[in-house]
Amino acid sequence: MRLFEIILLITLTLLPFVWKRLALRFSPKYILFGLLAVVVLQLVLEGYRWQLLPAYVLAVLLVIRIYTADASKAFKVSVLSVLRFVLFPVLLIPAWILPAALPVFDLPEPRGAYAVGTDTVYVNTNRDEPITADPNDTRKLVLKIWYPADSVATNAKRDSYVDSVSRVGFANKYGLPASALNYLDYVKTYAYPKVAVAQGSFPVLLFSHGYGSKATGYYALLSELASQGYVVINMNHTYESLGTAFPNGEAAYFDYAYQQQIAADQMQTITPIQEAFKGKLDFEQRHPIVRDAIQDYFENDIQNRWVTDMQNILDLLPEWNTEGFLKGSMRLNQLGVFGHSVGGGAAGKLALTDERIRAGVNLDGIQWGTKIDTVFQKPFLYLSADWPTEHEDINSHVYRKKSTDYFYEAKILNTGHPNFMDIPFMIPVASLTGCGSIDPELGMEITTKLVTAFFDRHLRHKEDVDIEALKAEFELLELKAFKGDSVQ
Repeated sequence: MRLFEIILLITLTLLPFVWKRLALRFSPKYILFGLLAVVVLQLVLEGYRWQLLPAYVLAVLLVIRIYTADASKAFKVSVLSVLRFVLFPVLLIPAWILPAALPVFDLPEPRGAYAVGTDTVYVNTNRDEPITADPNDTRKLVLKIWYPADSVATNAKRDSYVDSVSRVGFANKYGLPASALNYLDYVKTYAYPKVAVAQGSFPVLLFSHGYGSKATGYYALLSELASQGYVVINMNHTYESLGTAFPNGEAAYFDYAYQQQIAADQMQTITPIQEAFKGKLDFEQRHPIVRDAIQDYFENDIQNRWVTDMQNILDLLPEWNTEGFLKGSMRLNQLGVFGHSVGGGAAGKLALTDERIRAGVNLDGIQWGTKIDTVFQKPFLYLSADWPTEHEDINSHVYRKKSTDYFYEAKILNTGHPNFMDIPFMIPVASLTGCGSIDPELGMEITTKLVTAFFDRHLRHKEDVDIEALKAEFELLELKAFKGDSVQ
């Protein structure tokens, strides 16, 4: 919570118990003035947000109580009783919980040498759109580009946190009014829209988001990578992210009907995997069961579609490097890919199948499909959350055959699946989000340092980068490096 929010809540918590004592020394008018000053300062300096509505109501009730201190005894008794035994506890609990559970949070400040610029690019792929019913629809993509920028002016406009369409999609997902997320306007980002790209040229990373998530809900992760000298192309897989804002003002949201359609009857595919892990089968006995099932699961088709999305963008990079705001800024011989969740699996598929990609990272995603039968021909990092022991570790089978080059298996202890997103900052209550008990900033620091070190070593070919040294820096990081099938 912000400073004046805390001051306001402490004032509202203590004042009902001490105002009478204060009134023995000061006029009630001064007490009222002090209370109103705290409320006004919070509103003026930090702004109104609905999470503080119970606090504002409490403030009004306290003003009424203090103002009517000289009223008749019967009136005082009734008002005091209602405040003390009914309204006070009913309002005070949500007054603390709401702003704490949904705070105006602080994003980690990027540590790299560059400022961070952003811009958006609209692409019509001219492929048939498989998700909508209109046969004339073509697949359209809106990308957010994060890039290194030279120093920016002190008063330069900052990027707003998550675009309005993604906010509406997020609100719809949880049955909230869109205005419920207006408080995100107060979140300070470290990105600056449409500032000039820094001098020089930089490696390029494609990033694929999680299924049904905010495509731009990865500010902490992507800002850091851009500050370290990478151009990051933030994919937004239309109708499978929470929201896409097109330049003509139209919007596309996650298609829940399509999700139900493609996920129908999929339990018959996934059940053999679940039963294989729950049973007493050893790894070798379980392997063929997993192998057969992962070919047919519906997320395999999603990842294939997302791979094609990313290949469409790869096809455009030579043109973008000759004209437009990225002109001359991209090293097209240093292309990498990374992603989270379903996007992490898609990143693995792209790294497996497209020779233009030189290195890839999967952040806690299952890579469905054919990887189980083959090996990567390039460096790859698989970074996992700290799943419970009963979780079906499908990737232990998928990545049994690793890489002819370097392959890294890593896990961050005390994390959950959403820890690679901004979610633990946005909602710092692990029981609500599925995040782990790790401090959100520490979890993100480990993630970004590991991903940066991996791409620095295997995309930029910085020979002095020691990825495994991170194990000594972070006791919550488990990391194994393989070259071929040998542990390094």
